[in-house]
Amino acid sequence: MKPDLSEILQNLRSIEEDMDVPRNIRAKVKGTIELLTTDGEMELKIDKSLETLGEVADDPTVPQHTRMVVWSLVSQLETQK
Repeated sequence: MKPDLSEILQNLRSIEEDMDVPRNIRAKVKGTIELLTTDGEMELKIDKSLETLGEVADDPTVPQHTRMVVWSLVSQLETQK
């Protein structure tokens, strides 16, 4: 069963609102939210989102708990394709 996109967006919003997450990471997450909620071909939006979230997960300044959430979201987005 595919995870609901609204659930993915909710988790992204919680990262965006987390003040323990560096500002540059929150900005990337906000961009991902905006991308996923705009009109366009879903597969392309998911591919770009996966690329951005991969960069976020690899950033050494990301708190470990956030990194785990990001990898979970990556997995969920991959099932949306």
